[in-house]
Amino acid sequence: MTKKLAAVVLVCAAITTAACTSTVSGTPFRATTGVPTPGDPGDPFAGMVACQVLDQLNASQGFGPGDNISHRNECTATKPGLGSNGLALDPVQGLAAFKRVNPDSVGTDVSGRKALQEQSPLGCTIAFEVSEHARVLAQMAMSMPERNAEACPLAHDLAVRVEALLPKR
Repeated sequence: MTKKLAAVVLVCAAITTAACTSTVSGTPFRATTGVPTPGDPGDPFAGMVACQVLDQLNASQGFGPGDNISHRNECTATKPGLGSNGLALDPVQGLAAFKRVNPDSVGTDVSGRKALQEQSPLGCTIAFEVSEHARVLAQMAMSMPERNAEACPLAHDLAVRVEALLPKR
């Protein structure tokens, strides 16, 4: 089984490398799936950078500058003695995708928008709908487990402040 897996990985790596080094001529066109991709005109977060938004919302609250540690439009900032908050602006995955991954999440709302709340031993995430295929994730992770009861109210507060910056529907 290990030899088969190694062969599959090798073939995938060869295909990926070949795909990255070849040139395709022609005119690019927009996909017709109806699902926006980051940077598309249909992206409700066009021009919004999660770390800039998070830094703006965290100003004067003791958080350090936001840090984007992935290729996605998401950011995390830390506050000593409290924990970290995070923001993800996802133009591709809606609430249904969040619910599939977090089936125990509970319904709520953020300034009249449909939302889901997921509390864990590590903190809380509020996901709210921007469109069928777009969502915002506002997260709070507490540095001390005994303060975890504060995580959802803090995540919800962050979500409300982010929602106020979004274009109205």
